[in-house]
Amino acid sequence: MNAVERKIYITRLDFDRLSRLVMVASEYTYKAPEYIKALKKELDRASIMEAESIPKNVVTMNSKLRLRDIDNDEEMIYTLVFPEDASAEDGMISIISPVGTAILGYSEGDIVEWPIPTGVCHIKIEEILFQPETSGNYNI
Repeated sequence: MNAVERKIYITRLDFDRLSRLVMVASEYTYKAPEYIKALKKELDRASIMEAESIPKNVVTMNSKLRLRDIDNDEEMIYTLVFPEDASAEDGMISIISPVGTAILGYSEGDIVEWPIPTGVCHIKIEEILFQPETSGNYNI
């Protein structure tokens, strides 16, 4: 999914919950959808950390971020959430969306790219506005 394979970091809780999501989705379909395969690939290469140790500039689940589409200089603010909490109108982007999977575990300042039907999209993680772990919320 990401053209530049940088090391990514995920909390143990996020890893466990996302691994269950991948397992359940794979069990109930004959062939795992591409978005599940992409998420599994990211989980397989992630460095797993305890929530208390995750750097404050890393995108974790339920983080609120300011992103910039480098190709058109558009700024976006999203919160990365589990699929059941996703709402495009409210800026809640699902982890199983292409951009959600692409940004998980990356840090402020990173540029993430992934294929789209018309080419490649480039997003810069400008700022993490809220990260649950920084606020001491280790279980959301």
